[in-house]
Amino acid sequence: MKTNHYESVVIVNAALEDDQITASFSRVEELIKSNGGEITEVDKWGLKRLAYPIRKSKSGYYSVYRFIAPREVLAKLERAYRLDESIIRYLTIVLDKKALEHGLKPKE
Repeated sequence: MKTNHYESVVIVNAALEDDQITASFSRVEELIKSNGGEITEVDKWGLKRLAYPIRKSKSGYYSVYRFIAPREVLAKLERAYRLDESIIRYLTIVLDKKALEHGLKPKE
């Protein structure tokens, strides 16, 4: 089974309660893990202003997930993103060798 390194950015509606926001992010993590993925890094950016309104929202909670998973997980993950009404936007990319090398450099 071929695996890839992925990075997924998820934006959750800021109009929700704190426990609902936390539950949305927990569902994303559980979905990755339950389908054979391994989360290597989670970077929660918190509340940020959006560049343009999305579904009448001007701000959202951002979280970035870096993970290793089989290719088949991506379809299940993006389907779950589309069905979850609390997620207003998402983007998942495959990390190439250059991105992985850049991510391993020590931060100054």
